[in-house]
Amino acid sequence: MPSTLYPPISPYASGMLAVDGDHRVYYEECGNSEGVPLVFLHGGPGSGCSPAHRQLFDPKRFRMVFFDQRGCGRSTPRGGLYANTTLHLLRDLEQLRKHLGIAQWLVVGGSWGAGLGLAYAAAYPSVCTGLLLRGVFLGRKADLDWFFHQVRVLLPDAWQALAQQFPSATADGALASLAHAVLKGAPEEALAAALAWEAWEASVTERRLVAPRHGVAPELARALVDKYRIQAHYLRHGCFGWHEGFLLKHLQRLHGIPTILLHGRLDWVCRPSAAWDVHARLPGSRLHWIEETGHNPFEPRMVQALATQALALAGHDGGFA
Repeated sequence: MPSTLYPPISPYASGMLAVDGDHRVYYEECGNSEGVPLVFLHGGPGSGCSPAHRQLFDPKRFRMVFFDQRGCGRSTPRGGLYANTTLHLLRDLEQLRKHLGIAQWLVVGGSWGAGLGLAYAAAYPSVCTGLLLRGVFLGRKADLDWFFHQVRVLLPDAWQALAQQFPSATADGALASLAHAVLKGAPEEALAAALAWEAWEASVTERRLVAPRHGVAPELARALVDKYRIQAHYLRHGCFGWHEGFLLKHLQRLHGIPTILLHGRLDWVCRPSAAWDVHARLPGSRLHWIEETGHNPFEPRMVQALATQALALAGHDGGFA
């Protein structure tokens, strides 16, 4: 299997799906219209799908469905918080499946999208042919405490940069401070918080100091603030029910769904223990540790693992392995 991305492709269909609360969800289909249906759940919360995501899976084998979760990316209103909860996202996903006339599909998600994939499979197990989950995020208080507090011991220079860029982001209240600024602050304060948050996130992902951007163009600045508005909205509400280990408590609903977990050994964003916790509680699941790899899905070993294991779940390499 390739350790590089498949060649770039364009969607063969796209549209805007009207859901509730005035939200319209952008979606696109790529690859083989007669192939194995695969839906991709992007990370964040607050991010969106990118053209590079289309290159992770074999376009000859899969009918790939990508969509930007409500309030994200090309969905409208971008940054909209009204009627925007985890339950809404699950309903949107199911509405999209029916809209596209897909009976069942392979669910692929990374980071926040991996947690969302677990929640979707628990809610609608009969429509999931399999789960391929990378860098599992469970949304527990301990997971948030790690990212916004404890991991600073591994990145003291990046933490100092965060404190200098956004002084109110104290060690025991970084999430609350940043969230308040992007949600309630004046435009310049919201942008400063978003830039500081982005740099911290990039530093943890890359496992090195990443400096904040400067001189951001107005449209990009608005998009960045909208992204972190969504993320702040979800995280400060404990992902609307995930805070106390909700996902682990409902794994029994996934019984019989082939599930493969991929987790980088060097993932500092979502600790490897999260994948282990899911694997230990989900009989029959397969956990693949990806050596010398962090949280970024485009690192070569992870690219190879995603492509290979998607085909395994689709049955094109001889079965679930």
